[in-house]
Amino acid sequence: MKKRLIKIVISAIIFLIAICIGKFNFINLDENILSIIQIVLYVLSYLIVGFEIVKKAVINIFHGELFDENFLMSIATIGAFAIQEFPEAVAVMLFYQVGEYFQSYAVKKSRKSIASLMDIRPDYANLKVNGNIEKKSPEEVKIGDTIVIKPGEKVPLDGVVIDGNSMLDTSALTGESVPREIKVNDKILSGCINVNGVLEVKVEKEFGESTVSKILDLVENATNKKAKTENFITKFSKYYTPIVVFLALLIAFIPPMVTKTDMLEWVYRALTFLVVSCPCALVISVPLSFFSGIGAASKKGILVKGSNYLELLSKTEIAVFDKTGTLTEGVFEVQKIANEKEITKEELLELAAYCESYSNHPISSSIQKAYGKEIDKNRIEDSKEFSGKGIISKIDNKEIACGNIKLMETIGLKNINQVDEIGTAVYVAIGKQYAGYILISDKIKEDSRKAIQELKKVGIQKTVMLTGDNKDVAEKVNQELKLDEVYSELLPVDKVNKLEELLKNKNEDTKLAFIGDGINDAPVLARADIGIAMGGLGSDAAIEAADIVIMTDEPSKIATAIKISRKTLKIVYQNISFALIVKIGVLILSAFGLASMWAAVFADVGVTVLAVLNSFRALKQN
Repeated sequence: MKKRLIKIVISAIIFLIAICIGKFNFINLDENILSIIQIVLYVLSYLIVGFEIVKKAVINIFHGELFDENFLMSIATIGAFAIQEFPEAVAVMLFYQVGEYFQSYAVKKSRKSIASLMDIRPDYANLKVNGNIEKKSPEEVKIGDTIVIKPGEKVPLDGVVIDGNSMLDTSALTGESVPREIKVNDKILSGCINVNGVLEVKVEKEFGESTVSKILDLVENATNKKAKTENFITKFSKYYTPIVVFLALLIAFIPPMVTKTDMLEWVYRALTFLVVSCPCALVISVPLSFFSGIGAASKKGILVKGSNYLELLSKTEIAVFDKTGTLTEGVFEVQKIANEKEITKEELLELAAYCESYSNHPISSSIQKAYGKEIDKNRIEDSKEFSGKGIISKIDNKEIACGNIKLMETIGLKNINQVDEIGTAVYVAIGKQYAGYILISDKIKEDSRKAIQELKKVGIQKTVMLTGDNKDVAEKVNQELKLDEVYSELLPVDKVNKLEELLKNKNEDTKLAFIGDGINDAPVLARADIGIAMGGLGSDAAIEAADIVIMTDEPSKIATAIKISRKTLKIVYQNISFALIVKIGVLILSAFGLASMWAAVFADVGVTVLAVLNSFRALKQN
């Protein structure tokens, strides 16, 4: 950047000296000598800023890349020298380099917002071995190892805290500046910074599978997935450039042959036409705008996996939500134990905990947490999970069934009164005899109500909730959040089928976003027009399948992401419209000899600079 700026400044000074010598002849030289000095200064000024461009053009020709901006700038400026339009030739190349400098500066600035994420990559891990601390590369640490994280250090790997408590700076992952308190048994994600206390952490994921590694991979590959607008510009340039070169040749030779007028005048027009035709503003500003938009989103804790997803998000009008962990906290707690006379509440909870011990479902976890004792796996002879219904296990030679009313009906208990209370009822049967139920409830996220309101404000036409929970719980959530449609008691396959139905009934131009966090949401996330995963607590499968990841677990960030995408697309379309209108106008004028080379310089470099500066606005998001 510094070298380029120095070259531009030196070239500009020499260029101005050449102009001034010609106009004022300070040292009273002979006109011929003065003219030679002027030409030498123009050539020197041109070579300082233009040599690299001409060199690239020649190299590209040998590589079969004939029609690019380097070729256009070289042929136009060398042609201008040929017809003795020296100031115009130098000015075109000089201002072109000014435009390139602005472009490089813009890319550098937008890359900084993304590159700041690279600072979360940990340099080492403090591995605890036989009571001693050894500094190791994070890649060398294995699952089950214990690492020590001191104050001020980055968390190198995902794990669970086994000793100590501290405040954790999660801003690099979530964009949130408020530190989070961490204590024993809390999960901890790599990429965060330990603020004060010393933590001992049991590693749960290898470095390649850790949160920090996945985030860096997402960001590094984001620019590989181009939006339709970017693909259009690439194809446009491929066909556009040879067409304008052909038209320039026609302008240079056909009119003077037909009208018997001065060929030099038409060559000048053709060269002007070539300078104007360079599609730099489009080629540079469109990807830069998307890149800036992705950078702005990452600052807010929103990871977008590619500019194509940013473009799709701007067209979203239907938002479909999973319930648990997305609109609700996903933290289930046992609220009530209702036992039959033949069994105590303690016994009912114990049997349910044993029955659910092989499941990692939030409901199972909450029952085991309420039981609070160690599970003796030797007492469990067999355990089978029935998707969307529950679990049947053999414990102490007794068949224990825990699940919803559908599971009770499956084992032949059809006269059980369904619980009419807010929450999820886990019915328990011992040897096909009803024993009671355990009521578990989940809390609606504080942010969820705001999320639905914000989505309506940004133009989302329909909000839908799909949940495997029972109808009463789903309706209770809906009363709080005011969604447009709610579908409950859905198995994972039912969610996919319902999404297919919603996709089928929408307009072709309307895009549907699904927002979820669980393993069972992965197929729906992949099937939706755009999948959005809750990244903080979401499952790995959901994050892998999603196109956008909300690292803060706040559903209101979806509206923020939509605003960013729409502002980015607005800037992209502004740049395309502005560039095409100015270029077409000056192209027509230059073809008729009504635009000088200086007008061509503005149309090429001026439009590029303005478009690049406009692209900066995508980085600034409220």
